[in-house]
Amino acid sequence: MTTEAVPDGSLRASIAARFERLPLSRWHVTVRLVIGAVTFFEAFDQLLIAYALPELRGEWHLSTASATLLLTVGSIGMLAGALLSGRVADRVGRVRVIALCIAVSSAANLALAFAPSPEAFMGLRFVQGLAIGGEVPVAATFIAEITRSHKRGRFVLLYELVFPAGLTVGALAAAWLVPVLGWRWMYGLAALPGILAVVVLRVVPESPRWLADRGRTEEAAAVMTRIETAVERATGAPLPPVAEPLPPAAGPLPESAAHPLPQAGADSAQAPATGLRALFTGRYRRRILVIGVLWFTGYFVNYGITSWLPTIYQNRYGLSLSDALLYSTVTSCAGLLGCLVAALTVDRAGRRKVISGCLGGSAAVLLVLSFLGADTAVQVLVWTSLAAVFFFGSNICLYLYTPELFPTRMRALGSSVGGALNRLGVILGPIVVGAVYAGGSIGSVFLTLAAVSLVGAVVAGACAEETAGRRLEEVSP
Repeated sequence: MTTEAVPDGSLRASIAARFERLPLSRWHVTVRLVIGAVTFFEAFDQLLIAYALPELRGEWHLSTASATLLLTVGSIGMLAGALLSGRVADRVGRVRVIALCIAVSSAANLALAFAPSPEAFMGLRFVQGLAIGGEVPVAATFIAEITRSHKRGRFVLLYELVFPAGLTVGALAAAWLVPVLGWRWMYGLAALPGILAVVVLRVVPESPRWLADRGRTEEAAAVMTRIETAVERATGAPLPPVAEPLPPAAGPLPESAAHPLPQAGADSAQAPATGLRALFTGRYRRRILVIGVLWFTGYFVNYGITSWLPTIYQNRYGLSLSDALLYSTVTSCAGLLGCLVAALTVDRAGRRKVISGCLGGSAAVLLVLSFLGADTAVQVLVWTSLAAVFFFGSNICLYLYTPELFPTRMRALGSSVGGALNRLGVILGPIVVGAVYAGGSIGSVFLTLAAVSLVGAVVAGACAEETAGRRLEEVSP
């Protein structure tokens, strides 16, 4: 027997309508900055190992296999963290999980600074990965839940830009800090953002949508009122009136009539199904399968390219280490441009067109590079940078699109499953590319990546549902 409160359908509809009338204000920007700072430093933490590893190998006399394990154990932790955090966030709240993740990540960084052995370092890297993998999908869920449907894509994706920005800043900072201070000091400094856990709990309110869905009606109404008061104070003008809740969309229900749209004001006799089983039933089964393919293919291509580019530049084209890293950094910066373009166009063009178009563009560019033979380093630089504009743009859209596809009761879980498939692509992409590259044909590497990208483009174009401009409750009842 469950003790979970039955959600109030009328309150959920009311809160959705009240969010729709809120103009963008200083309150929204403040919350986005606080959550964005957390995500920024989680991205920073993710990249530290790449710059610490050369010193670690020398200090602990690590074999290639041991060094590889130190690298991959973090990704395994991120995969596990992504799977666990969504279920926890759907049960205990979004803000608590975000605060916990940054606290655990910072504590792990401090412990890593004093790690006495490779075994201890490896265990702490797994814990750090749990926190990083857990925070990112839950933060994306929270940002989606406090945003109105009008220009939601632009608002959310401008927030999501902090993650690739964190990776870029982390690369630049680590490249300077490690030679000067050493890897231990770098991890010690990375522990300082733990103070953000306190800031999040004090400044950021829990999602009223989640509170209402959990049956905490008085708390949901009170938090929503505080948000409205803060927005009214920030704008200096009265809020517009609350519109009537939208009726269900006309036309046939997607996939299954077994999950009809709830009528505003109607309370369910019992709480709807939640958890992994519910995620794979009715209309949500197709959605989770589609989004899983998109996460996997996008990040397979992303990390398949970015993780091997420095090695390819050095070993195949004879570039120095500094030039190889510089060329790779240019590709990553081009990807940031793609993220910005996606953020500015995703509301007008729609999620499906942007994702399918970007993955298709990535496939076309990589196919051209494969046919050209990748004869020179400059040729690889130009074409992989152009491809990065596309696959970075597609991947950042998934952080917006995934939370829109699932209802509040399992939104964080759906996002975390997507995050887990992301990590699977991150792990397998470099492995497959490494195996193909070992065969000696550089053209085959880019042909393989083009094929994977094309699979994602076809799935997005044929199977993805459009969510732009629609309320979360309308898309995912």
